Amino acid sequence: MEETRGHEPVSLEEMPKYDLFLSQVIDFLNEYFPEERFTGNMIQNYIKGEVITKPFHGKKRGYDRMHLIQLVFLCYMRPILTTEEIRKVFALAFNEINKPEDDIISWEEAYEMFLAIYRVTSNSDDLPMNWAETEIDGYIDALKINKDSYEQIRQFIQVLILVARATDLKRRAQTIISQGI
Repeated sequence: MEETRGHEPVSLEEMPKYDLFLSQVIDFLNEYFPEERFTGNMIQNYIKGEVITKPFHGKKRGYDRMHLIQLVFLCYMRPILTTEEIRKVFALAFNEINKPEDDIISWEEAYEMFLAIYRVTSNSDDLPMNWAETEIDGYIDALKINKDSYEQIRQFIQVLILVARATDLKRRAQTIISQGI
């Protein structure tokens, strides 16, 4: 997946800190992911399917950074996983999508982890075989999660690693193809 701003995923700092209208969310996503061609109907379908969180209090300006993070995750996961699989991945760390109080970790923590994983996987051609396991343990320790949630978060991080690697491999393949033609 090639963003218009280079190969790095959108940073949290680049995401607006204020609530957005749906049209502003669409503009933001289409700026960073023009090949996705987001529409209001697409986002509404993800909300109805409980893949992403409903806008807050049904407000028109009810989309915040959490929604942007969820939608950016979708951009990276959609080429690899089905919508149902994405919903299951989100449920590993966030349980019921419309009940933020039951989240095991925050969306910001998950996204920061993804950014760190992406940077490591995209800057290394040959990671050691045990790299992922070592990294997962480090992330889990830093999160200070409840022991009962350990396995769920481990699985969530494993998927983030695979998505980051798959995204990087796709980008590399596209680079080779574009240079060869």
